[in-house]
Amino acid sequence: MNITLRQLKAFITVADCGSFTRAADTLCLTQSALSGLIKELEHNLGVRLFDRTTRQLHLSAAGEVLLPQAQRILHELDMLDLELHNLKSRYQGQVKIAVSQQLAASALPDLLAAFRSRCPDIRVNLLDCDVEQVLRRVQGNEADFGIGPERTHGSDTESEHLFALPFYLVLPPSHPLARRRKVCWHDLAGQTLIALNSPFTDRLASALPEQAAQIVRHPAYRVNFLSTALGMVRAGLGVSFCMPYAADWVRRHGLTMKPLYKPQVERSFYLYRRRHRSFSVAADALYRFIRAYIAEKTGATPL
Repeated sequence: MNITLRQLKAFITVADCGSFTRAADTLCLTQSALSGLIKELEHNLGVRLFDRTTRQLHLSAAGEVLLPQAQRILHELDMLDLELHNLKSRYQGQVKIAVSQQLAASALPDLLAAFRSRCPDIRVNLLDCDVEQVLRRVQGNEADFGIGPERTHGSDTESEHLFALPFYLVLPPSHPLARRRKVCWHDLAGQTLIALNSPFTDRLASALPEQAAQIVRHPAYRVNFLSTALGMVRAGLGVSFCMPYAADWVRRHGLTMKPLYKPQVERSFYLYRRRHRSFSVAADALYRFIRAYIAEKTGATPL
C-alpha cells in the first residue's frame, strides 16, 4: 500500500467540501489533478471512496468508515509537526515554579533576569511561598517544579539536589562578635537570639551539638520571616541567622554577616517535581538553565 499525504488530504477536503470544484479551489489544484489523487487513493485502498452522480457527491460506505481514520492520521501528523517546531524553537512558552519566599526574594531575581536575556520568549510565573507550600504547589500541579530546602515527600514526588549553603550569623557592625572572622555556635550563649519559627529553627538545632542546639531552640524571639528578623537586628534587639543568598538584604539593612562554624552546618536545597510528569519545552529549558547557572556559580559540574 502506497498512500501519500497528498492523497489523504485530497480525500478529506473533498469530503468536507462535498464538491470536487470547491475542494480543488481550497487546495489550489486543478479538478483533473484532484480527481487523479482520489483515483490513486481508491486504487491503493482497493475501494471506492465516493458515490458520484451528475449532481451530487456522497461518501461511499467504505469512505464513511475510512474518513475518521484519515482525519486522525493527519491530526497526528499536525501534532508531530507542532512538536518538532517547538523542539526547534524551544525557547517559547510558559513555566510556573514554586520557590520558598526567602530564596525567591534574594537569589531568584538575578537568575530570572539572566534567563530572560537568554530566552526572552519564555514567560516565568514565580510562585513565591512559604517553604511548606513549595511541595504542595508541586504536588497539586500548580507548578511545573519547585525549589526549596530539604523536605520529606511522598513517592509521587522526586527531588534533585541543587546546592548546599552554610549558616551565617547576622548582627550589627558595632556588635563585639562582628570583629571576628568566624563565630562559633557556642559563642551565641548569652546573646539575644532572633530565630525563625519551626521547622527552620528545629531542623537547624537537630544538626548542632546539644549545647548549641539548646541555644537555638530557646531564642528570645521567634518570627515568621527573615525580613522581620533583619529589621529587629537593625533595631538592636538581638542577632539572627541567614543563608549566604540573603547577603544583599543584610547589607541593605546596614548589617553584617559572619560564618558560623564548629560545626559548620549546611542546608541543602532541592528541585522538586512530580514523578512521571514530563516537563513542557519551556519548563525543560528553565530547568536546564537553572542547573547550568548553579554549576557556574558554585563551580560544580552539572549532572
